[in-house]
Amino acid sequence: MKLKEFLHYTYIFPILAVVYYFSGLMGGGVVYDIIAGILLTGSVLSAVHHAEVVAHKVGEPFGTIILALCITIIEVALIISLMVAGGDQAMTLARDTIFAAVMIILNGILGICILIGGVKYYEQFFARTSATTYLVSIVSILVLTLVLPNFTSSVNGPFYNEAQLTFVSIACLVIYGVFLMVQTVRHRNYFIIADENSEAEYIPSKFKTIISFAFLIICLAIVVMMAKGLSGTIEEMVQSLGAPKSLVGVIIAAVVLLPEGVAAIRAARSNHIQSSLNLALGSALASIGLTIPAVSVVCIMYDIPLVLGLDKKDIILLSLSVFIVMLSLSRGKTNILYGTVLLVNLAAYIFTVIVP
Repeated sequence: MKLKEFLHYTYIFPILAVVYYFSGLMGGGVVYDIIAGILLTGSVLSAVHHAEVVAHKVGEPFGTIILALCITIIEVALIISLMVAGGDQAMTLARDTIFAAVMIILNGILGICILIGGVKYYEQFFARTSATTYLVSIVSILVLTLVLPNFTSSVNGPFYNEAQLTFVSIACLVIYGVFLMVQTVRHRNYFIIADENSEAEYIPSKFKTIISFAFLIICLAIVVMMAKGLSGTIEEMVQSLGAPKSLVGVIIAAVVLLPEGVAAIRAARSNHIQSSLNLALGSALASIGLTIPAVSVVCIMYDIPLVLGLDKKDIILLSLSVFIVMLSLSRGKTNILYGTVLLVNLAAYIFTVIVP
């Protein structure tokens, strides 16, 4: 790589964001928060660029797996740090964050990708076997983690006792582990469409790939840290509008998912809907399959109560979202109606958060 390549915005924004974050200027006023928002947006776009460089080098589906795992690991670290600091007051944080992330991914990211692809190409085609494989795993983990706790009797309320929590955590890891083996080894062809890979423009050098991977980690980390730093400002804004505090979690989840969402939308615009599905559904699966076991370990160690079960309204919205996604992806091709319905579902979710 030449020195002038490091003057590209994808290298400058993350460095500026890191310097700005650790300078202590965030939270100093409206102007400072606006600057933080600009740097955060630049870091999101930079993360997408570096993820694409890594994806070109390692190929699919490994590229999308790397981005999904990076975001999930950092999301888990953010949740755990807030839970340990918040104690009993944060016992619903993991559930609310995971639910918001799943709803945004299934309805928002997928909906926008399908709608944009439908408007530009009328129909886009993908491997039905990949969608089925994703959804089988996602539905099982969703029910075990967010629905079943409401119906167990060992503990009153939407809780698991320690033994149940341990079992469900192991179940999540088993499902996700076997899914990764299927995706990367035994049935890798399920998640690849030859026409998409044939359009790859270049294969970056090993050195450039390593640099991009390092900057990808930096970008994702600073996005999460700045989102956490801006959470106070976001909370004040939400309160000034008279909206419930739960809306803050939705906004923060949306910010954390921005890099993956932008990457998925760009893939859909390039007629690579399979890559969009890999990014979106892979992120949803990693988000719940890895977050629950990690959070469970911390809650058991620090004796923090962990609320997992959703209320009836949220169970209905989750069921509707999963059902519509299953129908939309059942034929192996998309159109604008599927995307529109999913975005309406997202609007219904956000509206019921604001007006419960």
